[in-house]
Amino acid sequence: MSVHKEIKRITTHTLQEMKQRGEKISMLTAYDYSMATILDDAGLDVLLVGDSASNVMAGHETTLPITLDQMIYHAASVIRAVKRAFVVVDLPFGSYQGNSKEALNSAIRIMKESGAHGVKLEGGEEIIESVQRIITAGIPVMGHLGLTPQSIYKFGTYTVRAKEEAEANKLKTDVLALQAAGCFGIVLEKIPAALGKEVTESLNIPTIGIGAGPHCDGQVLVVNDMIGLTKGFKPRFLRQYINLYDEILGAAQSYIRDVKANDFPNEKEQY
Repeated sequence: MSVHKEIKRITTHTLQEMKQRGEKISMLTAYDYSMATILDDAGLDVLLVGDSASNVMAGHETTLPITLDQMIYHAASVIRAVKRAFVVVDLPFGSYQGNSKEALNSAIRIMKESGAHGVKLEGGEEIIESVQRIITAGIPVMGHLGLTPQSIYKFGTYTVRAKEEAEANKLKTDVLALQAAGCFGIVLEKIPAALGKEVTESLNIPTIGIGAGPHCDGQVLVVNDMIGLTKGFKPRFLRQYINLYDEILGAAQSYIRDVKANDFPNEKEQY
C-alpha cells in the first residue's frame, strides 16, 4: 500500500501567519514550467509570474510591451508545475490603470485562464478603486510600491525611490491605503532600508522586499538574475547564487566541439 504525503499549499492565510510568527517569506519569479517545477520542489513560498518576463524572456528594454495574453501564457505554464507555492501574477501595463472595470476584467481573465492564486498591481492611492473592485470579486491582490517599473518613463531612472521626505511620506500613506483596501501583501522595491523597516512595522500584512533592506517580511528576486542567466546585470541588491550564463556557455561550446569532431554521438548514444 502506497502512502502519499499530502503537500500543504501556501495560501494568503499562510503568509499572514508567517509574518505574525516572524518567519521570513521566500519569493522568486518564474515564467515557465521547467523552472517553476524546480523552484516549487526547492520549497519557495511564493512564485511571482512577473511582467519582468518582458525583459528576461522576450528581450524588451522595459516591462511595458508585455501583453495580458502573454502574461496568461506564462502564468498557466507556471501553474501546471506548482504543487505547493502561492502563485501571484502581475497585471501588465495598460490592463488596469485608470479603469477599475478593465482592471477587474483583466484579473478575472488571469484567474480563470491560468489558474493563478492572486494578482499584483503597481501603485498606491491612484489604483485603490481597482484594488477594491478586484478584491470584492474574491481575487487576492498584492500591492507594489517604491520603484514601480511600469512607471519608468515617469521616473526616468531605475534609481532608489523615496529618499526624499515627500516621496517617503506618500509611500507610507499608500501602504496603509493598500492594506485598508484589502491587499494581502505589498512588494517594496528599491527604497532605503530604514524606510522598509518602518513601513513593515506599520503594517499587519507582509511586505516583500527587493532592494528594500533586511527588515521586510520576505524577499524576492528575478530568478534569471539570481541564477546568473542575465549577463552583466549586477545591481547592489542582487545576490547571485550561481553563474549559469558561464555554465551553459561552456556546455554549449563543449557540445559544438563534440559535434564538429564527430565525437557525439558515441556507441553508447545510438541505437
